[in-house]
Amino acid sequence: MKPIKIAQLGVSHEHAAGKMRSLRLRPDAFEIVGVVDDRATTRAANYIHWDKEESAYEGLPRLTEDELFAMPGLDAVAVEVPNSELVPAANRCLAHNLPIHMDKPGSDEMAPFARLRRDYEARGLAFQMGYMFRGNPAMRWILDATKRGWLGEIFEVQASMSHNYGNESYEDYIGKFQGGLMFNLGCHLVDFVVSLLGRPSGVFPLIKTAPGDKPGIHNNCVSILDYPNATVTLRACSREVGGLERRRLKICGTKGSVELCPLERFDGQPLQMSLVLLDGNEEREAGAHTLDFGPVRDRYEDQLLEFAQTIRGETKAPASPDILLNGNHDCLVQEVLLAASGYTVGKPQTTPVAQ
Repeated sequence: MKPIKIAQLGVSHEHAAGKMRSLRLRPDAFEIVGVVDDRATTRAANYIHWDKEESAYEGLPRLTEDELFAMPGLDAVAVEVPNSELVPAANRCLAHNLPIHMDKPGSDEMAPFARLRRDYEARGLAFQMGYMFRGNPAMRWILDATKRGWLGEIFEVQASMSHNYGNESYEDYIGKFQGGLMFNLGCHLVDFVVSLLGRPSGVFPLIKTAPGDKPGIHNNCVSILDYPNATVTLRACSREVGGLERRRLKICGTKGSVELCPLERFDGQPLQMSLVLLDGNEEREAGAHTLDFGPVRDRYEDQLLEFAQTIRGETKAPASPDILLNGNHDCLVQEVLLAASGYTVGKPQTTPVAQ
């Protein structure tokens, strides 16, 4: 497996350092040729702890953006600028015909993201959104089990992305987004739910401020996604004591249910999920089960490996579990996210994407 040459554009996204650490886990897949430090040039709202994150870039060449785009043989770019600068930065990569892994969320608008996604698809360039559960083995199991009919018809989904980390500067940062925490963190859940159930018929956001916080800081959010025979409740609050460890996902169907809590763990202990089946199937008997996915060492490793494989031509969507070249999925996620975060009202606004 020949490593692809990749550079990182930006260090100011919340997930930038984590993404770089993931890339550095796999020197067999990625030759990291440098990083653009955008801290001095960005004017967008961001929230990073450089004293904790600087080590992720130790020993890597520092590049200007012009130097990045002039790099001979560059295969791909990880776009890790702040949220509001993601789409413009991605468009600059597109101008140089560079495949990208772009962090979340897509934008606080529909049209610029849809245009970007459509243009990438039209050129046949790999485009991967950095939604953090795409490589989660438990969630991948759920998607596969649902396709096989093991859970029957899904009628209920409950999911939480709450936490109690950060400080007042974090709350001020979240206050810069109209959609608040649902926009910034709920996007990961929206990506999964759209993969599971597709387009909702209605979306009902409740975008609120937690007790004691300044008005306009939308850090206590619930969104209900309505389907013909199912309801989905998504929750994200930055004031839930112990919330990070209790992030959970519950899915109920007519033939079975699953519950995952915590959603992920990287402490060397196995990721486990409870499963209850009404009827047996080719792999498991009826009744209660604990599914053990073993220790997971990194959030993004599998997803990024799929990105590299796609660039090398070893796999193409829809064969890949991650939807790398399917602009329709990414744009539907963006539509639902904007509705769930209160940017649009009532139901997602359909925006055509190249087929």
